[in-house]
Amino acid sequence: MIDSPQAARSLQAHSLSCERGDRELIRDLNLEIKPGKLVLVEGSNGSGKTTLLRTLCGLRTPGAGRITWCGEDIRHFRSEYHAELNYIGHLPGIKDDLSAIENLQIGCQLQTMHADIDLMDVLDKVGLFGFEELPCRTLSAGQRRRVALARLWAIKAPLWILDEPFNAIDKKGVELLLGLLESHINNKGLVVLTTHQHLDIGEGRLQRLNLNEHRAQQA
Repeated sequence: MIDSPQAARSLQAHSLSCERGDRELIRDLNLEIKPGKLVLVEGSNGSGKTTLLRTLCGLRTPGAGRITWCGEDIRHFRSEYHAELNYIGHLPGIKDDLSAIENLQIGCQLQTMHADIDLMDVLDKVGLFGFEELPCRTLSAGQRRRVALARLWAIKAPLWILDEPFNAIDKKGVELLLGLLESHINNKGLVVLTTHQHLDIGEGRLQRLNLNEHRAQQA
């Protein structure tokens, strides 16, 4: 069970190796992410960025090593760990037959919402006014991405792991999300992400992780 003050929260990878299929992509990675930090995962195509993010989420089993949250191995309290995690993958991860508001409601039922939040207001904020009740299969790629991103405004989770969150959203959406990321780390949140978007994050808060430096020899 997680029982740790905000200041003590940290995500750590200990001698981590990550595999895809029968191929080892990342070897002997050690990483610590503390509150108020944003880690930008970089690397060439095929270096294992998405594989690493899914492993940090507990959606893939490491080839070697372990991942800890607040000092505890995430394998021992997976449900509690996921309750403190906001993960948005390369794909939106939404149900096409449900509407935007229904998708957001389901996400909030599984985790803790911010106090006094109005989900319709959240969808309006992310540019989905008038599209709240439509089946997500009828929405554009950018609108579907916004449905997924709306969880960042609605769900109270200290750790965000985001795979290319700026994909398929327009300039206004990019600016809105950049502001939210900065607000989250200003409030002692933790962020791990991959992106090609320029991040104007203050000195000392941006941490870069280049996976090319941790590639297995056969990769």
